[in-house]
Amino acid sequence: MPDVVDTKTRSRMMAGIRAKNTKPEVAVRQALHRSGYRFRLHCKNMPCKPDIVLPRHKTVIFVHGCFWHGHQCSKFRWPKTRESFWRQKILGNVARDIECIANLEKMGWKVKVVWECEVLSFEEKISSEGL
Repeated sequence: MPDVVDTKTRSRMMAGIRAKNTKPEVAVRQALHRSGYRFRLHCKNMPCKPDIVLPRHKTVIFVHGCFWHGHQCSKFRWPKTRESFWRQKILGNVARDIECIANLEKMGWKVKVVWECEVLSFEEKISSEGL
């Protein structure tokens, strides 16, 4: 199935997708802050640059988009165009995620992954239970 927009338009659309300060990430940060947690963002001195670092709790949080990180939920579907490219891209992201989590856990950090589809339940959990 051909793409519904031309290559130039698709390129512009894809360039507009942000890696930092996404809506799910901001929602998680706001929930943490409301619950009294203080954190650092995108620490460049740590492996894999976690989205949120809570040094006092020795915990890192990754906020993953369901599409980009291949979460098997209702929000994820394999693209119908350029299938081999997207399969390689998404499976590469998944492999890198597994490696990053393993490295951080080896260093003694607790790692939490919040999926885009779970942001609302995470906000409720933080306010009632904490980390």
